[in-house]
Amino acid sequence: MQSLAQEIKTFSKTNLRKQCTRVTTLSGRRIIETWKGSTIHVVEDKSQPEIACGYVQDNSWDVQVGVIKPYLLLGSQDAAHDFGTLRKYKVSHILNVAYGVENAFPDLFIYKTLSILDVPDTDITSYFQECSKFIDQANKGVVLVHCNSGVSRSASVVIGYLMSTEGKPFNDAFTLVKSARPATCPNPGFLEQLKGFKPKGVREN
Repeated sequence: MQSLAQEIKTFSKTNLRKQCTRVTTLSGRRIIETWKGSTIHVVEDKSQPEIACGYVQDNSWDVQVGVIKPYLLLGSQDAAHDFGTLRKYKVSHILNVAYGVENAFPDLFIYKTLSILDVPDTDITSYFQECSKFIDQANKGVVLVHCNSGVSRSASVVIGYLMSTEGKPFNDAFTLVKSARPATCPNPGFLEQLKGFKPKGVREN
């Protein structure tokens, strides 16, 4: 009989059962995310939904908008889909960094859509340059950055923007965003990437 230490030493990841994540978008579209090698494979789920969801659904309506700068806002897909909220904050541009979330008013606002998965292995920093360019091109407009819940992907993009364009260190950028949008909570992988992100011009703590 092997000891626990021996079992751990000889354990192989190939013995693990493959798992998948099912995501339901606001429009009802179902998506399956599975690992294939070192990458995530995403397909649309055409099967009939089961009675039990298998995950906790957050059905609360969240239109709280964090005002980061007069021209830069952070929020959830609910805020991006609520015309009254968009008008209230004089939004002109919308940066959608969610996966599978449709743009609600394509004829009324200027959109940019980047389908980013909210998983720790996603290289969120690789999107910063493109996102920053869109925000800067808004000129005197107002940009709302959103994902699904407005706490991880979009918050990370906004933090990265502040670090890139204003030379803020991570702690300062995170604190500013958190104070404007208290729900801010990047996933652990994004947090580590942001802490190690050193664009030109960022001062050391």
